[in-house]
Amino acid sequence: MSFRNQIRDFARQQIEKRPLYLDTETTGLDKNAEIVEIAIVEYDGSLLFQSLVRPSRPIPPEVIAVHGIRDEEVKTAPPWPVVWNSLRPLVRGRLIAAYNADFDRRMMEQSLTRYGLRWQDTFSTLDIMQIFAEFRGEWDPGRRAYRYFKLEEAGRYLGIPLPNSHRAFDDALLARAVLHAIAGLPY
Repeated sequence: MSFRNQIRDFARQQIEKRPLYLDTETTGLDKNAEIVEIAIVEYDGSLLFQSLVRPSRPIPPEVIAVHGIRDEEVKTAPPWPVVWNSLRPLVRGRLIAAYNADFDRRMMEQSLTRYGLRWQDTFSTLDIMQIFAEFRGEWDPGRRAYRYFKLEEAGRYLGIPLPNSHRAFDDALLARAVLHAIAGLPY
């Protein structure tokens, strides 16, 4: 069996676990960044949860240029601890699949820490970006690992017509479609 077929089989096995697909939009990428939008899509592609989130600081203009979420849109949104209290029971005990899962998990933890709350939750994550990197198979000698690609590039490579709009719901759907395309399944 070829390496690519092994990855396809692995993707199918993960899909059989009926994961939730998660995406966040944030105030940036650094250690002070917070979530401003989150969406969770069920294994079947239906929307399970979506919310704007009011950060504790203004959204930087260069980040607004990426996702288009403005301070005016989030000023009446709930802060992360309130969103997390609604979200937590939905994700507990589930496999969470995301494109660059480590980033989304870090953003959830950082957003709690911003309010002096501890991250206590453990749930398993599946990083679709790592699976796609192995599936595509381009070696990055600098990292001595397979090269990572942006979600938009993965979608384009796999011929997926869904947009990478940098909005949480759309990007969670695209991440789901990438995993399904790798598995050779309809999305």
